[in-house]
Amino acid sequence: MQAAWDARKHSCCDYSHFAVGAALESADGRIFAGCNIENATYGLTVCAERVAVFKALSEGVRAFQRIVVVTGAESITPPCGACRQILWEYCGDVPLTASNESGATKTWRMSELLPHAFDSKNLR
Repeated sequence: MQAAWDARKHSCCDYSHFAVGAALESADGRIFAGCNIENATYGLTVCAERVAVFKALSEGVRAFQRIVVVTGAESITPPCGACRQILWEYCGDVPLTASNESGATKTWRMSELLPHAFDSKNLR
């Protein structure tokens, strides 16, 4: 959880002002953190969850045990659809815990957040 809060401090969110931090734990216990990175076109923005996953993948990690996502929103904020897809494909049915600045948390399994996922099994 702390790694996600620390990553959130580096968010580049000058347009939405919605800072997000994420921390992904690999099967061997390493932590890969990320923050959201926006730009003026919005379409090229990358969410914190995907930054964390891409950092881990680029280091050769392929097995994960959980992810944490934190925001400053009043309500607990689950990942967007694009992040759900990437998390499902690369992390599988891991637990995802979301938290806000008031300390509220909620945990889901990825299969709850993306119940009818499209993945490699659909390509056969």
